[in-house]
Amino acid sequence: MSTQLHDVDPIETQEWLDALSSVLEYEGGERAQYLLENLLKYCRDKGVRMPHGTTTPYLNTVSVENEKGIPGDQNIEHRIRAFVRWNAAAIVLRAGKKDLELGGHIASFQSAATMYEVGFNHFWKAKGEGEEGDLVFFQGHVAPGIYARAFVEGRLTEDQLNNFRQEVDGHGLPSYPHPTSCPTSGSSRPYPWAWAPSWRFIRRVS
Repeated sequence: MSTQLHDVDPIETQEWLDALSSVLEYEGGERAQYLLENLLKYCRDKGVRMPHGTTTPYLNTVSVENEKGIPGDQNIEHRIRAFVRWNAAAIVLRAGKKDLELGGHIASFQSAATMYEVGFNHFWKAKGEGEEGDLVFFQGHVAPGIYARAFVEGRLTEDQLNNFRQEVDGHGLPSYPHPTSCPTSGSSRPYPWAWAPSWRFIRRVS
């Protein structure tokens, strides 16, 4: 990648950047895009090895002035997230008090709780009302957080949480959410989760 190449002429590099900055300021992004595309085409025609364009730097590619506000109440969502995190840890700790062999992961969900909560609150949809529904593949070790979210929503009871990883009697919650063993909500909307991305196809074949 060009970022690893040594800049043999910083002054010339800055002149190119200044020129592009001027185009952006006075002629707009479309003109800059046109010029860059033509420069890239010219380089390819001349046999210059071009960088692969499928990845971008680890920066927000949306400029600050074009960012849209986050919908919803962030204070409420923060409180809900705190409740979910607390209950996720409690599920594993309670199971450990019954039998240390039951195990369970705590840090996996705690470190990614915000990402999952944003998905639940603003992106993922359940099936119904003209929606096909999303098939979401959750990393298995975050299961306590998914169960905790279901508990906060009233989809799971405390008794069910107390039976985490205790499925022998038929009333326990499995280590990882699975479509055949996880309950649905009172409105009959299935949980938007699956143990494997291929579950949809497996079910149709079977």
